[in-house]
Amino acid sequence: MGNEAVVFQSSDPVFSVRTDGSVYAREEGASLDEPVRFKLTASGPHTHAWEAVVQLSLTSSPSAQRNEDEVTEKGRKVTERKGKTETAHAPPPVILFSGSGLNGTKGLRRQKRDWVIPPINVAENSRGPFPQMLVSIRSDQDQDISIRYSITGVGADQPPNEVFSIDPELGKMFVTKPLDREHRSSYHLRAHAVDMNGNQVENPIDLYIFVIDMNDNRPEFKNQVYNGSVDEGSRPGTYVMHLSAFDADDNTTANGMVRYRILSHTPHSPIPNMFTINSETGDIVTVAPGLDREKVSQYTIIVQATDMEGNLNFGLSNTATAIITVTDINDNPPMLTSRTFSGEVPENRVDLVVANLTVIDADQPHSPNWNAIYRIISGDPSGHFTIRTDPISNDGMVTVVKPVDFEMNRAFMLTVVVSNQAHLASGIQSSLQSTAGVTISVQDVNEPPYFPTNPKHIRFEEGVPAGTSLTTFSASDPDRLQMQQIIRYLKLSDPADWLSINGTNGQIITTAILDRESVYVKNNIYEATFLAIDNGSPEASGTGTLQISLIDINDNPPALVPRESQICERMNKNVNGVNITAADADTDPNAGPFVFELPNYPTSIRRNWTISRISGDYARLSLRYQVYLEPGMYEVPIVVSDSGNPPLSNRSVIKVKVCPCDEHGDCTTLGAVAAAGLGTGAIISILICIIILLCMVLLFVVWIKRREKERQTKQLLIDPEDDVRDNILKYDEEGGGEEDQDYDLSQLQQPDSLDHIISKPPGVRRVDERPIIPESQYPIRPVIPHPGDIGDFIHEGLRAADNDPTAPPYDSLLVFDYEGSGSTAGSVSSLNSSSTGDQDYDYLNDWGPRFKKLADMYGGGADD
Repeated sequence: MGNEAVVFQSSDPVFSVRTDGSVYAREEGASLDEPVRFKLTASGPHTHAWEAVVQLSLTSSPSAQRNEDEVTEKGRKVTERKGKTETAHAPPPVILFSGSGLNGTKGLRRQKRDWVIPPINVAENSRGPFPQMLVSIRSDQDQDISIRYSITGVGADQPPNEVFSIDPELGKMFVTKPLDREHRSSYHLRAHAVDMNGNQVENPIDLYIFVIDMNDNRPEFKNQVYNGSVDEGSRPGTYVMHLSAFDADDNTTANGMVRYRILSHTPHSPIPNMFTINSETGDIVTVAPGLDREKVSQYTIIVQATDMEGNLNFGLSNTATAIITVTDINDNPPMLTSRTFSGEVPENRVDLVVANLTVIDADQPHSPNWNAIYRIISGDPSGHFTIRTDPISNDGMVTVVKPVDFEMNRAFMLTVVVSNQAHLASGIQSSLQSTAGVTISVQDVNEPPYFPTNPKHIRFEEGVPAGTSLTTFSASDPDRLQMQQIIRYLKLSDPADWLSINGTNGQIITTAILDRESVYVKNNIYEATFLAIDNGSPEASGTGTLQISLIDINDNPPALVPRESQICERMNKNVNGVNITAADADTDPNAGPFVFELPNYPTSIRRNWTISRISGDYARLSLRYQVYLEPGMYEVPIVVSDSGNPPLSNRSVIKVKVCPCDEHGDCTTLGAVAAAGLGTGAIISILICIIILLCMVLLFVVWIKRREKERQTKQLLIDPEDDVRDNILKYDEEGGGEEDQDYDLSQLQQPDSLDHIISKPPGVRRVDERPIIPESQYPIRPVIPHPGDIGDFIHEGLRAADNDPTAPPYDSLLVFDYEGSGSTAGSVSSLNSSSTGDQDYDYLNDWGPRFKKLADMYGGGADD
């Protein structure tokens, strides 16, 4: 509480202590020629009394500043303080290490366990001068040895460093800069005493330094503007909103104790002060009734927060703005602007707005308290009208949802009531102006004629001839109150064009024969539509549908089904006939059961065939017993009659294939061919011819393949392992001799230079050239000689040989199918000719290994 509640009592009448702890002299004659000593008692409202002995003396020498005595009172030790009379402030205390104490009778013996170090209080934001001395630390042994003093801890040798310092010789501890309690409120240091050798002389003592708070921080609001709301019509004491400010100062002291008050309040309606604020909590509440959103929708309040418990003389202040919105409640019922409204509606129209109802409501627009809901409470028992609310203007739009008839109702008198979407607040009564009458006049318009019976059904037999009157399809005009109108009729839809209508009276007449079997008749009903048009202004038309149910008559003969079939040439126990039936476009009783008969002519029909009845609609056609017919196609006429009155008959022909059958009753292949009309001998001849033709084709293909193989794999006369470049090849056909060749054989010789090979386009080379680039594909050698120029033929042969992988190696002679009539080369025909004379071929052995085969063939002496 800042020592305000502390009471000091001094035992000396001359000296006393003020509330802040300063010692002063009560009388001017106070003298300190001799040391003055007195006892001081301090007491609080809720604490025990504390006592201390104060000794005042003049400081004549430095040693006197370190003089300190202890007085034991009530079992506790306190430190005596000495002050200077010049300043009336106590000098910094001297703290002794708790060692063995002073020797002799110069002082009291100190006990370590009884030593209590009082905390050191330092005011924050001190102006200095710095360094400012806080306390003196000394050891009892400083008179015997030299001692070095030091301090450790946060603020000394730990960050923040050098906040506190100590004189290592004198033990005086200083603060070096202003302290900020909001940054750090206390420090814990340890004091050390060592000799010159660094040996510990005293046990370390703890020093607690507390930063005394100063009122250096204003209260701060988190927001500069606060928004709150309160319902209109709220009672006094209704909570509105909360404001709070934070003060960084010590909230246990007056420096941090914040109080709130309202500085201004606008507007001043209905009274100057509609709200108040709790000075300690910052809660804003209402203090008076009369909040009306329709009069004042928002209040602006400036709130001030002051520390020092709201003391405006010493405290620091700050302000914030509170905006209080008065929220709407449904305290204003909607009111129609008129007691009566009117409108007009054309008959037979829907979804049309015929009247507009306007309403006023003082509540918040576009809210449930303002949104209007309209209801028709009387005057519309059939539900022709409804009222929809315009979301923008809140007006009521009277809308037709069910057509009205001028001939039935010429006007409507509606009673309408309006209310809000939200219920009225308690205590608010509904106004009489929420009800009004609405008069809706019905306008007569030209309505289209209508057919009283639509669609209209009539029944007639088909086959009615053209010009027959079916019915009168007339329309009525609903405009009974208008002048008599004339109606004319037109045909709108007649798919088969069978009908016409009289334009004056609506009589329906046929223009063609009605046919039930027509594609335009669906489910025995033919449908046509007609148009009735009046002469009103403007003209109006109505559509009517006429449905004619056509009754079937027997006007279609039956048709035989199927028209083709097959039967075995001999009777079979399982398959002995063809099942037949008939199709009739008519319906019962003009269709089945059917009667199937064979005609009397020609007589062969009844002699070979017979019909047996299976059911009313089915019969079986079969060959007579022991009757054999050659396989083939037969046409069997059958007369089919229906059950109409009179019945209709139809002569139909069924094509029946008679064929040999297997055991399952199915025609065999031979039988199918025979059924086509050929005899057995002809069929066998055809089969033999087919077989001979296939054999000839097969032999021809084999011969072609063999010849092709011989041409592609021409065998050399020499061993394939030998060098074939200088060998003689065998020719299947030599033509007329080599003398008839008219081309230069030097083209086949090995050239002296390869320049022409290098410059030759890729893919073209001679057979006596070594391949340079491997060919990727090889064309097929021609088999038949080219009938044209022999030079082109030679070039084609060379190209084919170059690209033929089965041809002999390079620099070899080739086999040509056609060689011409002559050659410049010498003849070698003597090698193949027979000679009766003796000839020695041993010289062939001297030609080398390449002619070894010839030497073996022709050499060897007389024995060979």
